Amino acid sequence: MSFRGGNASSGMGVAEHSKSTYLELQRKKVFRYVIFKIDEKKKEVIVEKTGGPTESYDDFAASLPESDCRYAVYDFDFVTSENCQKSKIFFIAWSPSASRIRFKMLCATSNDRFRRELKAIHYEIQAIDPTEMDLEVIRERAH
Repeated sequence: MSFRGGNASSGMGVAEHSKSTYLELQRKKVFRYVIFKIDEKKKEVIVEKTGGPTESYDDFAASLPESDCRYAVYDFDFVTSENCQKSKIFFIAWSPSASRIRFKMLCATSNDRFRRELKAIHYEIQAIDPTEMDLEVIRERAH
């Protein structure tokens, strides 16, 4: 079952599995990251890949395709200057310059709606190039 509504300009629906997988990352820390893609046939955002809690940021970044748009959430753990363990959830809209124009537009129109379905996102990053979302960018935003 999926949530659908509106017309094409409002973007894609969001598969229930996408929402429940995100909640497992957010609440239970089952995953370090979740990568989502748009299924053009089903007209909804679906889970493409999940990364376990021991996977690194490099594993995550390497999972994003070089020429196709994706949405991703990454659970970033860090230690504050007061020595407290913290965690921040990043939403990343990955839209590399090599991806198809039509697909980029589809991702852009679906972005806000999908993002609103995911509660408790701390930061959002729009990236067309790996340098716009490297670990230093994430670290700086989290502190």
